[in-house]
Parts: sequence; structure tokens; C-alpha cells
Amino acid sequence: MPNRRAFLQSTGIAAGLALRSATASAAQNTTPQRTGNQVQVPRMRFAGAEISRLVVGCNPFYGFSHFNRILGTVMREYYTPERVCEVLHRCSRFGINAYNYVGLGRAPQDLQRFQAEGGRMHLIVQGMGGPETILPLKPLAVYHHGEMTDRAYDEGKMETVREWCKRCRDAGLFVGVGSHRPDILAFVEEKGWDVDFYAGCVYNRTRPAAEWKRLLNGEALEMPQEVYLRSDPPRMYDFMRRTRKPCFAFKIMAAGRIEADGADQAFRQAFASIKPTDGVFIGIFPRAGDEVRENAERVQRILTGA
Repeated sequence: MPNRRAFLQSTGIAAGLALRSATASAAQNTTPQRTGNQVQVPRMRFAGAEISRLVVGCNPFYGFSHFNRILGTVMREYYTPERVCEVLHRCSRFGINAYNYVGLGRAPQDLQRFQAEGGRMHLIVQGMGGPETILPLKPLAVYHHGEMTDRAYDEGKMETVREWCKRCRDAGLFVGVGSHRPDILAFVEEKGWDVDFYAGCVYNRTRPAAEWKRLLNGEALEMPQEVYLRSDPPRMYDFMRRTRKPCFAFKIMAAGRIEADGADQAFRQAFASIKPTDGVFIGIFPRAGDEVRENAERVQRILTGA
């Protein structure tokens, strides 16, 4: 059984964007790091902590494939609680010390097991409930879940998102907003909301049906929320470069649609397109290969020129 990227082979745009000049401290964070002979992913300063610029995602753990039900089922069958913890521990050994956590289904029990086994991860939580449900996790940061943000925007209810951010701020949390659409994050930025960071999907997978009809001259799509356009990533990356606030890019591999031989290009485009104070969320599905090692070595090589 292939891994997610190979699995989807049967079924980016070249990066020409230069990095902004890093501050002295940010430059130090991208120097090669090793523990013995093992690569360590370079780090950055975020929310008062030193975290890896590559953050392990949670979607494959719980079958959120963003492709179809079959792949989602394969992921859920593969990812037993033991394997979730095994991958998190392996991430730690390669210096990946932050986890993009969401508290759905079995995830709380798996996190507790990982921690009971001595595992430690900085949690960047996808916020779907009030701060009272998030505080017990002692997260490093929390952001308003992207699909919920996009839905609120389309329904004219962004004030509810702002109120959620205020409640999290009052609770003492480091707070951000997630979205799949750069125009929504630009709206938050232009309105001057009191938020600390952004999480942006580089593919706009929540376009309203009316927008798709306009783009396709009235044609309809079978799976409109799982269409990934190659012209999308530069738009989100442009927003991330323009804001001074730290950002996290996610779905840089188009949820596995980019073939394995395009991984280097996708990662290079991402890190060349974001600031030295920004990071990347990445899902791991090591069914047929050591994706933790591969991604850690790839990021270390890209960021250090090794």
C-alpha cells in the first residue's frame, strides 16, 4: 500500500520568490542542527518559544484525507493509537517539536497517551470550541478553525469570529485566525483585529459555488471543496509575506495531490515564499516510506543550503 502522495498518483508553480531578509536571531535559528548524526529541523521563535519551522499536522491521523472516503478509511485503519504516538515520538527525534492539534474524536486520548509516554509537543490548536475547552490543553497558541472562519465570512457573521478571538485573548491565549482564502485573512488584517498570527491554506478549497460557476462559465463541479488550482498558492503566499504577523502555511502538497517527485519543489516554493518567522503544517502518512525523516531532511536542506 503506497503512502498518501504515491497513493494519489493514480488518481507548483516554480518558486521564484526571494525570502525577506531575516533578523539576526531568525538567521541563527536556521543554522544546521543535529543530535548526534540525526538531522534536526531548524527552529523559529513563536509565542515565546523555540519551535520547529515544520509542524506536524493531525489530518492523516484521523482520516481527514481531503480526497475521498476511501483514502480517509485507509488512513484511519493505519493510524491506531500506537501508530499516532509512534509518529509523534519520531517527529520529536527529528526536532519537530510542535503539533497542529484538533480535539476531535480520539485525538484527546491519543495526546494523553503520547504525553504519558514522555512525549512533549508545543500545541498549536485548531480552535473549534470556546477557550474553556482549550485552556486545559495548555496550548502554545490557538486559532479559529479555517473552515469555520470561511463559513462565517460567507454568511456575514465575521463578528462572531472576532468575538471568539476576544474571548481567547481575555483567557490569556496566544490567538490567531485560520482560513483557506487570502482575501479573508486580508480582511482581518485590514480591520486591525487583535490577533497574533494567521494559518492559511495555500489552496483555496472553500470557494463559494457562485464563484466556481463564474470561473467555469456555469459548469458545476462534483467535489468543489476538493479542487486544487496551481494558481492559488502564490496568492496566499503573497498575503503571508505582506503581513508582519507570523503565519503558518498548510496543504503545501495539495493534500497529497502533488506527486512524490514534486515534493522538493513544493517545499522550496513554500519556504521561499514565506517569512523567516513563518512555519509550515504538514501531515504525515508513512505507510510505505519514512516521511518524517524525508521531510525533516528536506526542510533542513532547504533552509540551510546543506
